[in-house]
Amino acid sequence: MRISTTSCLCPLLVCLCFIQRCYGAGHHVSAKVPSKNQTKLANGETEVHHRPKRGWIWNQFFVLEEHMGPDAQYVGKLHSNSDKGDGSVRYILSGEGAGTIFIIDEVTGDIHATKSLDRERKTHYVLHAQALDRNTEEALEPKSEFIIKVQDINDNAPKFPDGPFVAMVPEMSEVGTSVLQVTATDADDPTYGNSAKIVYSILQGQPYFSVDPKTGIIRTALANMDREAREHYTVVIQAKDMAGQVGGLSGSTTINITLMDVNDNPPKFPQKNYQLVVLESAQVGKPVGKIKAVDEDLGVNADIKYSIMNSEGANTFFISTDRDTREGIISLKKPLNYERKRSYTLHIEGVNTHVDPRFSYLGTFKDTATLKISVGDVDEAPVFSVDYYILDVYENSPSGTEVGTVTARDPDSTNSDVRYFLDSKEESVRYFRVDESSGVIRTMQPLDREDMPWHNITVMASEVDNPSLLSHVPVTVQVLDVNDNPPGIATDEEVIVCESSRPGQVIQTVTAVDKDDFANGERFSFALPSQLPVNPNFTLKDNEDSTASIIARRRRFNHLTQELYELPIVVWDGGEPSLSGTSTLTLRVCPCQRHGRIRMCQGEAFLSSAGLSTGALIAILLCIVILLTIVVLFITLRRSKKEPLIISEEDVRENVVTYDDEGGGEEDTEAFDIIALRNPAAAEELKFRRDVRPEARKHCGPPRPSRRSLCVELDEVDVHEFIKQRLVEADVDTSVPPYDSLQTYAYEGQGSPTGSISPLDSPGTQSEQDFNYLDDWGPEFQKLAELYGEQESDVKT
Repeated sequence: MRISTTSCLCPLLVCLCFIQRCYGAGHHVSAKVPSKNQTKLANGETEVHHRPKRGWIWNQFFVLEEHMGPDAQYVGKLHSNSDKGDGSVRYILSGEGAGTIFIIDEVTGDIHATKSLDRERKTHYVLHAQALDRNTEEALEPKSEFIIKVQDINDNAPKFPDGPFVAMVPEMSEVGTSVLQVTATDADDPTYGNSAKIVYSILQGQPYFSVDPKTGIIRTALANMDREAREHYTVVIQAKDMAGQVGGLSGSTTINITLMDVNDNPPKFPQKNYQLVVLESAQVGKPVGKIKAVDEDLGVNADIKYSIMNSEGANTFFISTDRDTREGIISLKKPLNYERKRSYTLHIEGVNTHVDPRFSYLGTFKDTATLKISVGDVDEAPVFSVDYYILDVYENSPSGTEVGTVTARDPDSTNSDVRYFLDSKEESVRYFRVDESSGVIRTMQPLDREDMPWHNITVMASEVDNPSLLSHVPVTVQVLDVNDNPPGIATDEEVIVCESSRPGQVIQTVTAVDKDDFANGERFSFALPSQLPVNPNFTLKDNEDSTASIIARRRRFNHLTQELYELPIVVWDGGEPSLSGTSTLTLRVCPCQRHGRIRMCQGEAFLSSAGLSTGALIAILLCIVILLTIVVLFITLRRSKKEPLIISEEDVRENVVTYDDEGGGEEDTEAFDIIALRNPAAAEELKFRRDVRPEARKHCGPPRPSRRSLCVELDEVDVHEFIKQRLVEADVDTSVPPYDSLQTYAYEGQGSPTGSISPLDSPGTQSEQDFNYLDDWGPEFQKLAELYGEQESDVKT
């Protein structure tokens, strides 16, 4: 394409060709609109300039989907004003589907679709067109974009993606009650024509249900639909496009509708009168029969409560409901007796427990029936006159004594004879027997109330004609008391007597016990045995209130002189005849606190005053034992430790390790008590050698006027002989240590004219002073008072 230098590029004019649905394919030729610019020259002429314009006029191209013809479908035409028709212009196409779906004639610019298109897969294609100079390949126009839209046709039927459906609606619903809404979809273009406009209609399910043609809501169309008549319905709904016009496509779905139950049916007994036979032996509380009312409803709507309306039946029977079977279970409330009453009439009512007030117009939701119960006769066991017997008999009664009588009879009309016997499994059966004909109970041996005051036996009764029918009754026999046991003192413990007790002082108050009943043993009297001489130490006072007091008769007791005393006491009871018994009490003399305020021994008094429990005392004693054990072990280890044979020269002791080596002299007093040499009388009491006891003749010194005399186990010999004797003993001793012991003696003799200055050994007469005032000085001087009291007693004796 060539242009002059005085003009611009020639404008291109593109003619777009559109396919018309009614006429097929067509195209529009673009109009050429030249623009003139005039310039006045100097010579007055006007020069006309031709300005080129763009030759593209763009609109959308349309192509029908689902084209089934043998030839390619014509889409449109591209044309440039530069195209003179000589073939110098070449048209090219690029973009989506170019060369595969859409092709262009390079010379004419005609566009065709080579394949059948589906709008539901792709609605449009974006392509680019350009006109080139065939010779130079230069672009005559810039590349331009255009769109080819796929035009929809009605090729998709409506579909129900969620079908089939299941729905439920209560029975007896009103007309127009909403059941379910269904929705169909159409893949066609909803913006073009009526291809996607859907209308709903019902194909199956009339006249029970209807569907809204626009919304697809299914509603009830018939009133009072009864579930008991028909429960399940199948409804078919159709969806049609093209607004339901002829030629539109359609799809359908199925809805299974179930009517839900409501309580619209009352319970009904299949018949109004029922009969039942119940044996008189039926157990109380056990079921004896069943009755059932029928309710056509389901679930809780069919729950029934049964009740007995008349008092005649309600007093003897009661009825309950089985929740699983919805039956009325009739049970026995009281025992039946054929001989007393042979039939019962029950008016039974069954009523729904969950009533829907919306259906109250249908009537009362209950029903009644009559049940006649006949009592069946059976052979019954004998019946005792009472349910429990309490009898009594005196103890020590001879064997065969009558205790009481039990009676039983045959409740049947035959009135058979009854035989009695005892239950052999019980322990008390060996004490009693029963007459099998009369029912008289007798003893088999004398009874002892103190051994067993009550006896429980069971008396059995059976018919002579039918021994397998047994009945039993409990019998309790009380053994009545007689005065057959002598009384005795209530305590067996020792009585504490204080050493400081004075004449007339009450030592202890005693009571009596009696195994007999209180009527024969509550009134007691006491006395000392009359056949024994008068007791110089104690006497007894009857307090006349079933107690007695033990009273001291002399001033002082000494546990060292006599610790234990025995006091026999005679006790009489108040029974008829009166019995007596003699009990001997042991009285223990113990040092007590001042004035005998606490009557127990000093050791016990000390522990009691400390307020220590038994557990605490045991713990203290255990600690003491452990400490003593540790001390003994420590001393044993110290003694068993070996001392070295060689000691340092600085450590001077009397033990001589080397022979001819003198000891430490008189200053060394660690190993030997030198005082023993100065007092031969005391030295003899000590052991000069720990492993040998020296033999010496026993010599007692002259008697002194004091209470004790001094015995000296030593002969009055010269000290030289004494030392010589000890040396001989040391030489012949085989158990001495393997070394010598050098000991120094500094005996100065004896017989000093001065004598001992000890007041205990000084001669003289006993003091006549009375030391009884020491008793009033308190417990701190009690021991001193006892010492002077003993001295006073010795003087008087």
